[in-house]
Amino acid sequence: MLYYLFQYLNSIDFPGAGVFNYITFRAAVAVILSLVISMLFGKKIIGWLQKNQFGETVRDLGLEGQMAKQGTPTMGGLIILASILVPALLVGKLDNVYVQIMIISTIGFGIIGFTDDYLKIKYKNKDGLAGKFKIVGQVAIGLVAGAMLYFSDGTVIRHKEMVVDTGVTTEIQSQSDANSNNDKDYTWQETKGLKTTIPFVKNNEFDYMWIISWMGDWTKELGWIIFFPIVIIITTAVSNGANMTDGLDGLATGTSAIIGTTLGIFAYLSGNYIFADYLNIMYIPDSGELVVFIAAFVGACVGFLWYNSYPAQVFMGDTGSLSIGGIIAVFAIAIRKELLIPILCGIFLVENLSVIIQVAYFKYTKKKYGEGRRVFKMAPLHHHYQKLGIPEPKIVSRFWIVGIMLAIISIVTLKLR
Repeated sequence: MLYYLFQYLNSIDFPGAGVFNYITFRAAVAVILSLVISMLFGKKIIGWLQKNQFGETVRDLGLEGQMAKQGTPTMGGLIILASILVPALLVGKLDNVYVQIMIISTIGFGIIGFTDDYLKIKYKNKDGLAGKFKIVGQVAIGLVAGAMLYFSDGTVIRHKEMVVDTGVTTEIQSQSDANSNNDKDYTWQETKGLKTTIPFVKNNEFDYMWIISWMGDWTKELGWIIFFPIVIIITTAVSNGANMTDGLDGLATGTSAIIGTTLGIFAYLSGNYIFADYLNIMYIPDSGELVVFIAAFVGACVGFLWYNSYPAQVFMGDTGSLSIGGIIAVFAIAIRKELLIPILCGIFLVENLSVIIQVAYFKYTKKKYGEGRRVFKMAPLHHHYQKLGIPEPKIVSRFWIVGIMLAIISIVTLKLR
């Protein structure tokens, strides 16, 4: 909203109004606004949650300090959602399709998480929203995000390709050939496709259309058949992974801030044709606007740590964890970096895998030996380390350090091929 006000002020030569045209400036404003909102209004929201007895019901699992968390307000994800959406609406460019996708996805995942938390707390239902309904909601949001990315005219990519004059005809060579002939003429070719980025691979673009290329002439028409399921699987997996990671004070929040910062770097580079050209990466017009949104996301996560760091005054609940996971997934897909998720979101992945391994091995050994055995002392993985007697703050700090290492590896993929 403020973006359009300053656009008008700039049109009438109001001094300084032009600074709002810069994505970096608006991203800085978004960070500051999200921090202010989370820290100033966070306390009021916590008070409201306490007044309405939206407290956490903790089961005694034998973990050190666990029962001290009994009654701590949950649904603090409302703080995160407000701290993301308000700055995004104020300083973002709302006619940008990528921003629209992120806002819709944020609200959608927030509604699912809020409903789950509300049912758990208000009606003392430990299961909350039935799993099948949660999955249906996540699939629906994945479909909406996938449809907007697939069908919108604004979601295109551009390649720098070399124009070769043969004396008879003019041909366009591939980008890899263009990069080895720097003295030739170039042109930016705009395409509407399903290409994505493969990490650690030279000429690292993969077209999902290849999977259904056997359809022949129908391939372009039916690309959504492969794209929609991919979006649904990724969004569901990452949102559930973030939900699984939210078990220690500040763990999911801090990890998400690290991931968000990395995604912001990717979005800025992909949305700037100069950097995209220099790094030989996919140029995605208008995706740079996502930097403003992800800046609000990072600010919201860091601001929430003001109250969520050990010992936590509030938990984000599913309202927050499902939302931040969904945001990360949709954002990565939008900037064609979803194949980096196993590396960048390695913490989420390992937490998810620890639960899958634990459950699968328990069932297997119970069937084979008559008694269930465990790989970990407790799952998800962070509880395994708690059982080993490692203090909660130390576990969280170490997970953050691993998250930073994974973020650095992800950024290195820009040049390491």
